[in-house]
Amino acid sequence: MQKTFDETGSVENRTIRKVTRRIVPFVFLLYIISYLDRANIGYAALDMNKALGLTSEVFGVVSGIFFIGYFLFEVPSNILMQRFGARVWITRILITWGVISIATAFAQNAMHLYVIRFLLGVAEAGFFPGIILYLTSWFRVKELASTIAMFMTAIAASYIIGGPLSTLIMDHIQWMGFPGWRWMFIIEGLPAVIFGFVTYYYLTDRPEDAKWLTNEEKDWLIQELKKEAKEDGASANLGHKKAMANAKVWYLSLIYFVYISGTLGIGYWMPQIIKGLSGYLTNTQIGFISIIPYIAASLAMNYWSRRSDRTGERMIHAAAPLFLAAISLILAGISSNLILSIIFITISLSSMYCFKGPFWALPSMILTPSMVAVGLAVINSIGNLGGFVGPYVVGRLKDATGSTLSGLIFLSIMLMFAFVMLLFIPKEKKHTSDKSDKVAL
Repeated sequence: MQKTFDETGSVENRTIRKVTRRIVPFVFLLYIISYLDRANIGYAALDMNKALGLTSEVFGVVSGIFFIGYFLFEVPSNILMQRFGARVWITRILITWGVISIATAFAQNAMHLYVIRFLLGVAEAGFFPGIILYLTSWFRVKELASTIAMFMTAIAASYIIGGPLSTLIMDHIQWMGFPGWRWMFIIEGLPAVIFGFVTYYYLTDRPEDAKWLTNEEKDWLIQELKKEAKEDGASANLGHKKAMANAKVWYLSLIYFVYISGTLGIGYWMPQIIKGLSGYLTNTQIGFISIIPYIAASLAMNYWSRRSDRTGERMIHAAAPLFLAAISLILAGISSNLILSIIFITISLSSMYCFKGPFWALPSMILTPSMVAVGLAVINSIGNLGGFVGPYVVGRLKDATGSTLSGLIFLSIMLMFAFVMLLFIPKEKKHTSDKSDKVAL
């Protein structure tokens, strides 16, 4: 029996290692490209707002309208991915958003930006929950939080790369009479198109199709995943409707909505916050300073998610960082010293990122397997509407008060709401039957 156990352990370690090395670095790179193309508008604003005559409120709408298109097409996109497969659908998503991102370079006014950013959200809809769903097809629940954290470190990495890259392009590339901020959209949109074609040939839809695994490894992985999803096809077909009507899905969606309002508010506005604290920094210097919080955030998020996986606890690991983020965000707004403000922003952003891994492990623990696919899409699409609310409110408050302090206080309040809501999530329970969903939230 000991030999059998050792052999099983060897297959387990080998298979998880192979799957991780094959999948995580690639989807990590795709998510860097994704976030770079949606968030570079924050750096473009350093020059673009003046060039196109955009007020702070208008810029808030330009930043946030992406999430309206994202919301409207998120669930349909995720359902279509299940029909066409991850490889085909993620390829489609990458190519279309790359083309639209490049089109941003040719915007001449606010209306052009509204339309392009809305269409960018439509094109990118389904990418994040699609990747999360794809990961659940390859990883067991006990590895999910740390795997998601590795994948989502790409958000921080996109800012770490994007800050210096975007501002260097803006300050130093002025080809063919085009200002740097326009070239930034062109240069940073091209990788999405290129990697769209790469994705088609690289991704494997299911473990059954993985030629890069041995038969023994495939059999082990398939059996392990089946143990966590003991449902027949009939109950799975009911999952879509049940997910849309499930109280837990909507409660998690509201938490994520409040959280996104806070975190994207700071994400889109940080370059202008840094510029407002110092009148002598160049765009490139702002770009390099802005990477400091994201380096710290990527390290903190991975440590915290591994800790969550090790203890098996999710709710407190998701809630506690939001409390710290809310407090430090207010301190960042109160401080008039650039160094102190960056320290507090770093603490706040690191805490916000620590929330992600444990939170995204919750749906597959409190929802039935048949509901997870659509549940993830609903949570992400509704939650991401906060991506419109946060940047818009910060912009409107900045126009009204002439300062970002009131906006930071608003973001802090939103994070505190998310913290309180997480404290009242039902106890984590992995369902094995759709009948469990009759239990009220």
